Amino acid sequence: MAIGYKLLAEAYDPRELVRQAVRAEEAGFDFVEVSDHFLPWLPEHGHSPFAWSVLAAAAMRTERIGLATGVTCPFMRYHPAIVAQAAATTAVLADGRFSLGVGAGERLNEHVVGGGWPSVRVRHEMLREALEIIRLLWQGGSQSYAGKHLTLEDARLYDLPEVPPEIAVAISGPKSARIAAELGDAIFATEPKPELTQAYADAGGTGARYAEVPLAFARDERTGAESAHRLFRFGVLGWKVQADLPNVAGYDAATALVTPDHMRDEFACGRDVERFVEVTREFVDAGFDRVALVNAGTDVDGFFDFFEQELAEPIRELLGS
Repeated sequence: MAIGYKLLAEAYDPRELVRQAVRAEEAGFDFVEVSDHFLPWLPEHGHSPFAWSVLAAAAMRTERIGLATGVTCPFMRYHPAIVAQAAATTAVLADGRFSLGVGAGERLNEHVVGGGWPSVRVRHEMLREALEIIRLLWQGGSQSYAGKHLTLEDARLYDLPEVPPEIAVAISGPKSARIAAELGDAIFATEPKPELTQAYADAGGTGARYAEVPLAFARDERTGAESAHRLFRFGVLGWKVQADLPNVAGYDAATALVTPDHMRDEFACGRDVERFVEVTREFVDAGFDRVALVNAGTDVDGFFDFFEQELAEPIRELLGS
């Protein structure tokens, strides 16, 4: 059982993200995660720093808090050998506090290298091969691999942590759940669907179950809903749409009819502890035991104070931790 904080890499510059990681540790969070994007989702965002640099800096500025990618695609914009190296180095810098969150990617980020956008089936095949390569390199020694989609030639990682990082695989259904159970250590999701945790269990998965809880801390519900609309309206589109749109303009157009009132249905907006716990409970009841709070409000430090003083205890009671 653990409570995390999502660093919104699309909304803040890299120095501010590192500062927030430090502040999250001070406020008592157990881990922070950061998205690994090349482009932001919306024109209002205006940022998208290199996630691995942010994680490295955060590792050197913190002592206790866990660090994670939430999530990275390890096979298009990157070759999995590079992800294996980046994760191993980050784990060394963080003294073992790093977890590698991976997924099948979004066209938004992966199309930039000109490799096209494969079907879901092909992306799942590539994800499986990427995880096999990462696991292989983490064993040490010189390694090679010849897959249907990916290859590795005489590669070796020279700086490895004592214990390999945990791998959390983003899942959306039974197929990705099987990949998580076979090649991962945990799962990652953004919707409170019990069928996801059940699919993971049915596939033999026994690891941690990470989820992102949508919140928008503000002085009142209306202000929170407006902030959630400005920063996170893409989140109501559903994963199939989110995975396939190619650019910021596409997300802006796709969310043209989304209103702040729509955000109230998905997000806990304002500063009502009971409402925040209610939304978190949906994920706990669905079987998730690692909840990362996503604050789409703009008062970051106010939220950290609010968490420390009012929210942490009831959520920990909910988690049984």
